[in-house]
Amino acid sequence: MKVDLFNPTDEHKQLREMVRSFAEREVEPQAAEHDREEKFNAPLFRKLGDLGLLGITAYERFGGSEMDSVAAVIAHEELAAVDPGFTLAYLAHSMLFVNNVNFNGNDAQRAKYLPPACSGQAICGMCMSEPGAGTDVLGMATTARKDGDHYVLDGAKMWITNGAVSKTELGDTFLVYARMHGAGRSELSSFLVEKGTPGFSLGQKIEDKLGMRASMTAELVFEGCRVPAENLVGTEGSAMLHMMRNLEIERLTLAAMSLGIARRSIEIMNDYARDRKSFGEPLNRFGQIQRHIAESYAEYMAGRSYVYQVAGHLDLDEPGHRLDSDGVKLYCATMGKNVADRAIQVLGGYGYVGEYRVERLWRDAKLLEIGGGTLEAHHKNMTRDLARTDKL
Repeated sequence: MKVDLFNPTDEHKQLREMVRSFAEREVEPQAAEHDREEKFNAPLFRKLGDLGLLGITAYERFGGSEMDSVAAVIAHEELAAVDPGFTLAYLAHSMLFVNNVNFNGNDAQRAKYLPPACSGQAICGMCMSEPGAGTDVLGMATTARKDGDHYVLDGAKMWITNGAVSKTELGDTFLVYARMHGAGRSELSSFLVEKGTPGFSLGQKIEDKLGMRASMTAELVFEGCRVPAENLVGTEGSAMLHMMRNLEIERLTLAAMSLGIARRSIEIMNDYARDRKSFGEPLNRFGQIQRHIAESYAEYMAGRSYVYQVAGHLDLDEPGHRLDSDGVKLYCATMGKNVADRAIQVLGGYGYVGEYRVERLWRDAKLLEIGGGTLEAHHKNMTRDLARTDKL
């Protein structure tokens, strides 16, 4: 019996068809405008809740769809093929917040925070990076201290997707990583912090980004921010494991975004090279153009096979997949950027302007070599993991 690696069940196939139809019908028409104006499309985002996508991996009893890693990959690949910026906002909400709370929170936290997040009533995110701590996440300076029945947070978080939903308005709820006073370097804790909490504010909305302009990026500030004790996720000092486990699905879905970028870039350059003539011949009759198209397709399919193979084996509630979750992002991030670059080259001047979309895909693709772990961090992690094994 033949198994479709990319659509292993009928449910996965139906999901892909639904998301692709929605993406082409409703997401793509607004993509260029929101990129150009650096605006987040909150009404469209909430429609993802109606489709069951915002809680795609969350338990059904808390408003989710309770699907697997392959389903998460499908959703991110299909959405990113038309609007990577919008998809990044979706990833920050559905993977970094919803999936994280679903697998690391308790039932009381799930019951309070997941239903509004899964429906789209609340727009959420996760706070890990800081102005002085990016790849060196264990160098974070944000602190928490117990004060009666509250924790008090102090510090700042940087590059937070969904940190703002407009120039002046915060997102709704965030999972915030901090270090307890006196705790060791790897002893991190995490807290659920809502908009309106005293001491929690929007520092600045980051503008004039190279790409991903349809997702909002912000600095968030915590100054004597008082968080109820019941908003501690897990126990004090236990968040490092939570973070590592959630980074695996984050990097896998970021790799899936690169797949979407690559696939759309190939479609565009293939159509253009077939229809456009030069010296009386279609462009795809020339060896230089053939190389761009053929190598792009082969690299895309190699990356796609790797991503779906890893997704098929990744259990969302179990750690232990770092080698290949890093591996797929390492390979696909650069692959997606390179394919978009070749598409611009094939289209020439037309590729350099917004009408054909590949310049936006190229700009958006660059972030995937940085966000969610830099290429250099993946090199380090993978080499360390491979050093522990004798056989592949």
